[in-house]
Amino acid sequence: MNFQSRRWIEIGEGGKLLFEEALAARYGLKPGSRVLVEEREGELRIFQPVSHLAKVYIEPTNACNLQCRTCVRNSWDEPIGQMSRATFDRIVEGLRNLSPAPLVFFGGFGEPLSHPDIVEMVAQMKSLGAPVELITNGTLLTREKSYQLVEAGLDMLWVSLDGATPESYADVRLGAALPEVLSNLTHFRRVRWGDYPPTFFFDYHLKPRIGVVFVAMKRNFADLPALLRIGNQFGASRFLVTNVLPYTPEMCDEILYGRALTDGLYRPTPWGVRVELPRVDWSEVTEGPLLDTLRRGHSMVLAGAALDEENDRCPFIERGATAIGWDGSVSPCLPLLHNQITYLNEWERRLKRYVVGNVNERNLLDLWNQPEYVAFRERVQKFDFAYCIFCGGCHLLETNEEDCFGNTFPVCGGCLWAQGVIRCP
Repeated sequence: MNFQSRRWIEIGEGGKLLFEEALAARYGLKPGSRVLVEEREGELRIFQPVSHLAKVYIEPTNACNLQCRTCVRNSWDEPIGQMSRATFDRIVEGLRNLSPAPLVFFGGFGEPLSHPDIVEMVAQMKSLGAPVELITNGTLLTREKSYQLVEAGLDMLWVSLDGATPESYADVRLGAALPEVLSNLTHFRRVRWGDYPPTFFFDYHLKPRIGVVFVAMKRNFADLPALLRIGNQFGASRFLVTNVLPYTPEMCDEILYGRALTDGLYRPTPWGVRVELPRVDWSEVTEGPLLDTLRRGHSMVLAGAALDEENDRCPFIERGATAIGWDGSVSPCLPLLHNQITYLNEWERRLKRYVVGNVNERNLLDLWNQPEYVAFRERVQKFDFAYCIFCGGCHLLETNEEDCFGNTFPVCGGCLWAQGVIRCP
């Protein structure tokens, strides 16, 4: 817990919360805004209003210089392209008058560093006062590109690393070599030092900060401890582990969450009890009983933190995010940005993209505020969708067009992001 995030809020007449002006602006708490409130034992959680645009994912291109086993390109038939300058300028214009400026994340279904104007894109967003992050596979992070990104003011560089040895890395990232990527990252770290290397502690707080994304599978999960050590060597301050999303039948054999989705590990059953535990050692003594308790569908709380609190929460809606494809199309999240085929509980799912409009035709904020899009965000925040992931599946699981609760396109009951199984920076 970051105790600096705790502060006193004054209560006004009628129980009104009187937030500091800067805090209210940061979370879009404007007069008249609707906010979702969740009551828990001894807690009152307030979610930021869905009217607040806090994060914008921008996909500079959906092209990539690698052909990875885990990639959506193994099963899709989408046109490949890169964002035009005119489209990007439309995004900039749409964000110009927002205060505070939302976080801008360059990433999507392609390699951002393959776009010839990516450095200028970063610099232009920084000129708006926006925090800027970017994800890369690291193969195109040349010395020149490192200097340019640091000079442009990049705040965070995420790198995808799916193996800790040259062999395991190349087994997933076809066409890439781990020693080359690590060399690039080591130089990137030195570039941000400037003239003098900092002390060990302050190295992790320099900008751009470095984060590592690891896609966990049966074939590479044993590499995780070694990968953490490697990340520490080039100054990574954040590690994000996500599960693999199968885009092909072959990748279904690689998932690490098959039993977790059916054994009650993620969703307590209605008859499950609340089990509160202190911090305990994970050992041969505790491992069996703890896992058995989880699998019985109980709601487990460890040292005050509920292990199932990620259930039914869209990370994109919760963060006030939107996603913009290379062609200017706007979607509520990265998973809905493109048509794709995925697999869940051995069911093939043909998922349709959901586009609310295009920045080349309408201003980004006009699209964000249009009633249909606002209503969708409110619907997802309440998350009254069918339990598609946990019920075993039926023919409705084959698409995201409807569910057995009567919800219509797009439905999110089969979304692994909403259950904390798949994660994005």
